[in-house]
Amino acid sequence: MSALILYGIPTCDTCKKAIKALENAGKTVIFRDIRADPLSEADWDELLAEFGTNLVNTRSTTYRGLSDWLKNSEAEAQLAAQPTLMKRPVIRYNETLFLGWDDATQAALLG
Repeated sequence: MSALILYGIPTCDTCKKAIKALENAGKTVIFRDIRADPLSEADWDELLAEFGTNLVNTRSTTYRGLSDWLKNSEAEAQLAAQPTLMKRPVIRYNETLFLGWDDATQAALLG
């Protein structure tokens, strides 16, 4: 059985919920705290290529606190300035990346 890598922050309720559900389903979860273990430029490039601007959580308090200039910048610049703007969790399972903990992600990983 392959391990899942879950990218997020330890205080994120959605990340906690996803980890609990995945572990209860018998999955091995490797948690990567993006604050303690920042993503490399290559990691960000891969995630941005996969998800584009959907990777940025525009509903977060952090996003609302950005300057107008940064809000109008590319997603890459926003995430470089504030990595926790990343919509969470991002889950890597084998060669597939998932964004968020919605019904489709749960069906793919728990089903």
